Amino acid sequence: MSEYRLSVGMEVHAELRTQSKMFCRCQVAFGGEPNTRVCPVCLGLPGALPVPNREAIQMVLRTALALNCQVPVDSVFHRKNYFYPDLPKGFQVSQYEETNPIGYHGHLMIHTSRGPKRIGIKRVHLEEDTGKILHLPGGGSGVDYNRAGVPLMEIVTDFPPDIESAEEAREYVAQLRQLLVYLGVCDGKMEEGSLRCEPNISVRRADSETLGTKTELKNLSSFRNVFLGTEYERRRQIAVLETGGTVAQETRGWNEATESSYLMRTKESEQEYRYFPCPDLVPLHFDRADVEAARAALPELPLAKLQRYQDEFNLSPQDAQLLTAERPWAEWFEAAVAAGGDPKAVCNWMNGDFARLLKETGQAAVIPGVESDTEGREPARMTPEILVKVAKLVADGTITGKKAKEVFEKAYMTGDDPASMVEGQTQISDTDFIRQAVADVIAEHPDPVATYRSGKEGVLGFLVGQVMRRTQGRANPPMVQEEMRRQLDETS
Repeated sequence: MSEYRLSVGMEVHAELRTQSKMFCRCQVAFGGEPNTRVCPVCLGLPGALPVPNREAIQMVLRTALALNCQVPVDSVFHRKNYFYPDLPKGFQVSQYEETNPIGYHGHLMIHTSRGPKRIGIKRVHLEEDTGKILHLPGGGSGVDYNRAGVPLMEIVTDFPPDIESAEEAREYVAQLRQLLVYLGVCDGKMEEGSLRCEPNISVRRADSETLGTKTELKNLSSFRNVFLGTEYERRRQIAVLETGGTVAQETRGWNEATESSYLMRTKESEQEYRYFPCPDLVPLHFDRADVEAARAALPELPLAKLQRYQDEFNLSPQDAQLLTAERPWAEWFEAAVAAGGDPKAVCNWMNGDFARLLKETGQAAVIPGVESDTEGREPARMTPEILVKVAKLVADGTITGKKAKEVFEKAYMTGDDPASMVEGQTQISDTDFIRQAVADVIAEHPDPVATYRSGKEGVLGFLVGQVMRRTQGRANPPMVQEEMRRQLDETS
């Protein structure tokens, strides 16, 4: 079989986190009774005129700047004409042309197994979402227009594509989603359709510079499906070419149950959409000073934060990646460090016991006094200051690591001061006390002592454990182990 090269162009649609739709005041929300969040504007009734959502425009501008895009002085809305039941107007208000969208000629750096890679961004444009076709229980179909008119941002990669494997396709979508969530412009919930991915996949023989015919996979709803769908299409297209067939330009759906694609319709060409400027909307004008102010107001982005955590806090790439995965988690970490916590100790507690307890209780990590979207979850009582206090009790030898886990869990559940929980239970680091406790255990356990002195040092753990048991777990473990070795070795 011949060698083939894969090329993947990516179209990502992100519903923006606005309160109202793109051109009317209808509420934006997930679910609900069908066709209850509609009005003459989003239904395209005669005489209804659109008014652009300023917040949505600002969100797309922030995204374009974060993706290193150029921003035009003027940007025009176009009508994209096609007929489909989920499109009430018979056209979709969108943006067209090379340098007209709010952002164009940008890039996103992603991490892959072969190192960082630059993925070119052709455009970042603003449009309105369509409705949703529903398959009814009794047979037939219906249309829910609640989603019609919701502000939708489309991010399209460059051509020819820079993505050359299913792994890169998955990582691009994952890291783009992280960026959008950091910016606060999209909630990134692929399972709810607020972030939808459509790869355009083609293969060509390794010795050919001409791109193959592409197929588009519609609305993949997870990173896993992006990987599986891209890989499936790669194999399917190669099989078609190897048997002498021709790959057709078409739109295909994805069946999660069978992990295979299926034909939906023949792919339309750009000319069929008959784009023309929307006569109901004036051009958007971007003042250069406003653009620079928006650039200056961008938060620290995931890639920069990831690198800073490694440089400033000396964290491993794995630890830094876990902490920066979600912006609220990173902010909680930084609040704990600002409260005097050792970065590595805070990281270990957060990625270990704290993450486990949050998952078990279904609660959300919040910073007191800081507004946070808990998505309906109850805020946890654990604060950055409480976590730091537990970490310091361990660091200064007041309690053992084992005792600290008990204290941490109790503090998580109650929000009480950890210091008050350990009164009378502090770690014993008195040298004379530990020396005597070790001597007593050696005297009481002659057989294990003889076993150790015969060269079988594995029994040391048992003897140390007896000291810890005698002191109710309060003796300093490293001191006990050191003293036990000293006494055993000096009298052997």
